[in-house]
Amino acid sequence: MLISGFDSVLSDLDGVVYAGPNAIDDAVESLNTLAEVNVTLAFITNNAGRSPMSVAAHLRQLGVKTSAEQVFGSADAGAEMLARELNPGSKVLVVGSPYLRECIAVRGLEVVETHKDEPVAVIQGFDPDISWTNLAEASYAINNGAAWVATNTDLTIPRAEGLAPGNGSLVNAVKLATSVEPRVAGKPESYLFARAADRLDSQRPLVVGDRLDTDILGGFRAGFSTVLVLTGVDTPRTALGAPVEQRPNYLINSLADLYRPYPTIKVLGYGVQVGDAVAKVDHGAIEVTGSDQDLNAWRAACHAWWLAHPRQSRHEEPEIRFTERGLDALRKVRG
Repeated sequence: MLISGFDSVLSDLDGVVYAGPNAIDDAVESLNTLAEVNVTLAFITNNAGRSPMSVAAHLRQLGVKTSAEQVFGSADAGAEMLARELNPGSKVLVVGSPYLRECIAVRGLEVVETHKDEPVAVIQGFDPDISWTNLAEASYAINNGAAWVATNTDLTIPRAEGLAPGNGSLVNAVKLATSVEPRVAGKPESYLFARAADRLDSQRPLVVGDRLDTDILGGFRAGFSTVLVLTGVDTPRTALGAPVEQRPNYLINSLADLYRPYPTIKVLGYGVQVGDAVAKVDHGAIEVTGSDQDLNAWRAACHAWWLAHPRQSRHEEPEIRFTERGLDALRKVRG
């Protein structure tokens, strides 16, 4: 089974474990089964407004057996980055949630509210109550030489009403006012993943996520294997066109697939074969012998395209054509 090659799972939350208030099908049972196969579990979240205790309590309500020690968030990671570099008692301007302020304070740093206090650093995380004044104070401090850490740079956040501006959108406002790039503690940077793996003493982590630009990219940058689970944002089609750093090692329909054998990918003279599906690149398009309802057909298409474009640096979705002629017919055509 796929999970047998790994000693830990570093899992995203929204789109992998739950969608809105409800658990995703197969997620709870699959996560709880990890302990039975001696695989440790951690949750990696960019949410800088909720404490690990709050996240763990939510997960337990859904039936996941977990604790706050298994939750690694960008607020703690950002505060830890600063605490490692600054002297105790250093002044930090916090633009974010009460929990982010707590993360700074418990690490022996002084929380301040204005650039007039001459902070040596600024940390910025999402909070729905952030105002123009808060962003302006951050800009003044950064322009005066303060170091700047962003907990995460997600441009959007899902809400019941739809997508809303995320921390990345607010970070961009400060970037425009300062011409400075922040260091990022959360996904897609590697720090949060490396921190979790270190705490778990994991040698073979598997990063599980539903987003290419945060989960998969972050896992890649950390040097870990990645799996895209198709229960959230990204799809086989978006994975197909992903740049190199966002290409997952595995594509699965749900977390239950962690306990199934992953199909062998065969590179043959007439194309890439996965299961009964075969894909080949022809004149800039992909021809797939198989059904677009079969994940193996998409796996074959991805690997055929990725082999043909090993240095792709931006997202580019190629034309793809599916035919259900069967392998025997294709082999006959190819001689």
